[in-house]
Amino acid sequence: MENLFSDTKKHMQKTIDVLNKEYAEIRAGRANPSILDKITVDYYGTATPISQVASIAVTEARVLVVQPWDISLVSPIEKAIQKSDIGINPQNDGKVIRLIFPQLNEDMRKNIVKDVTEKAENSKIAIRSIRRDSMDKLKKMNKNSEITEDELRSGEKKIQDITNGAIAEIERLCNNKSAEVMSI
Repeated sequence: MENLFSDTKKHMQKTIDVLNKEYAEIRAGRANPSILDKITVDYYGTATPISQVASIAVTEARVLVVQPWDISLVSPIEKAIQKSDIGINPQNDGKVIRLIFPQLNEDMRKNIVKDVTEKAENSKIAIRSIRRDSMDKLKKMNKNSEITEDELRSGEKKIQDITNGAIAEIERLCNNKSAEVMSI
């Protein structure tokens, strides 16, 4: 039964980690190198993440500079960024690419907060699904006489406590990200 609890915690932690990664990629008015994590460029026939073919630096609060190690990649990287959904037009000077993040207006902030809340809600749904699966496993163990009714009840309580902790962590992350976006 302890394996079930540790597996439940592990699965829920993975869900929280994914949410954290998604929040890191949200463009919130500040230059953040992780916004380029999902963008790949064709490098000798292989789709390669930009971070593996260029240095990415934040030179000012709202300016990200991408400097390819191979100058021939400047144009392909620029095109890859334009095709992506980050919504920033790259500026190319032949050697480096600059991404200037626009100042967010109130409507943009509200839309970002809406997206942050939606991602949190999807994570909560995933957490509840993990809880349901764990509860079903407990009930199956009880049905197969592997655990008693008392163990079933205490197991259900422990899974609910794990779930409550995970949901509280998701709400904390959501509130922190929302506050960060609104304060920019």
